Amino acid sequence: MPDDRATQSPDRQIAELRDEVRRLREEQEQQKRQLANGNGHQDKRDQGDEQSKHSEEGKEEPPKKHPLRNAIIIVAAVIIVVAGVLWWLHARQFESTDDAQVDAHISGVAARIAGTITGVYVEQDQFVKAGEVVVDLDPRDYKVALAQAQSQLAQALGQTSAEQPNIPVTEVTNQTNIATANSGVASAQAAVAAAEQNYQAALEKVREAEANNVKAQADVGRYRPLVEKDEVPREQFDQVVATAKSSAATVAANQASAQAALQQVDEAREQLRQAQERADEAVKNAPRQIAIRRADVQSRQAAVEAARAQVEQATLNLSYCKIITPVNGIVAKRMAEVGQTVSPGQEVFLITQIDDLWVTANFRETQLKRMRPGQSARIHVDALSQDFDGYVEYMPAASGSVTSLLPPENATGNFVKIVQRLPVRIRFKKNQRGMERLRPGMSVEPKVALQ
Repeated sequence: MPDDRATQSPDRQIAELRDEVRRLREEQEQQKRQLANGNGHQDKRDQGDEQSKHSEEGKEEPPKKHPLRNAIIIVAAVIIVVAGVLWWLHARQFESTDDAQVDAHISGVAARIAGTITGVYVEQDQFVKAGEVVVDLDPRDYKVALAQAQSQLAQALGQTSAEQPNIPVTEVTNQTNIATANSGVASAQAAVAAAEQNYQAALEKVREAEANNVKAQADVGRYRPLVEKDEVPREQFDQVVATAKSSAATVAANQASAQAALQQVDEAREQLRQAQERADEAVKNAPRQIAIRRADVQSRQAAVEAARAQVEQATLNLSYCKIITPVNGIVAKRMAEVGQTVSPGQEVFLITQIDDLWVTANFRETQLKRMRPGQSARIHVDALSQDFDGYVEYMPAASGSVTSLLPPENATGNFVKIVQRLPVRIRFKKNQRGMERLRPGMSVEPKVALQ
């Protein structure tokens, strides 16, 4: 907002100058009329002069007005008017307001863990540096938590070390199992081949026995008529019959042996199939078992990382027992007291960053037409009675009424137009004398050059 006196004084001065010129003109006209009337009464005054000469002796005559007095007054009035106009034209190139104050970042220092305050080392309005310890919390609980986390980390590392050798052991075991399975397959294949050979030999014996049985049965048929005719002895015929029965029994026995050999072939083939399945299982399961062992190792390693993270967290919590300031500044408010129990996020100090100051100037919206970032400004600080140089850093994003807690609702029908104010940020130029005495909240009067 511009200073009302700054915007209204030119008009007032112009009006006063006009009144002064009018008054001077009236005085000049009055003097002219008096001179005209004075010529008509000159004779009467001459006759009365002799009578009043003695009475007026000793009285001083009034001083005569200088003939250039009126001209000097008119010239002075013109000069004043011209100066007022020039000043008004000059004032149009600036916008000022008395609704402004110094602002700064105010950092809240809060506890990051729960604990009991055992020491407070700064007071309100005291200057602090970044990294300075301002509050101590009781660290004993967090030391115990750190020791517990470290023991869990050691246990996880031991389990990981015990699990890692299982991978090469499993690899060797798998190779042995595969070799054993392959050997079993080879043995089963040999057993199948031997059983098949035995079966073939049994079949040959069956054929031989059948051939002998056919011959023996044929001999019985040939000897039977001869015996009936008594051409051969009875004993010889009985021997032929006995040989035929023996041949028939040999055929049956050889057939049974062949059947048994065939069953052995089937058993050998089944054993071969089982051996092949075991070999395939060993080959397929070998990478899976390795993957399982590696997954176990990775799980142990993950447990190690989790335990290490717990150690780091416990270490951080222990370090948080010392609350430090994040920035340089002055303690604006102290809320910490010895013996107080704080919770995470609870503020214990407010610190004002006095090395980064600016001005928030609430200009009227009608004053922002020609205002731009980068324009120079002159800032008068009331508390110091000192002027500082600055420049417009940012133009406002919204009016103060929009960003207020309860913004106005103009759609209710009870609308009254009010000139809004918008906050303009004006930055102080660096390295100016007296800036160390500036504090947030000080009232200032900035004047922005609209060029």
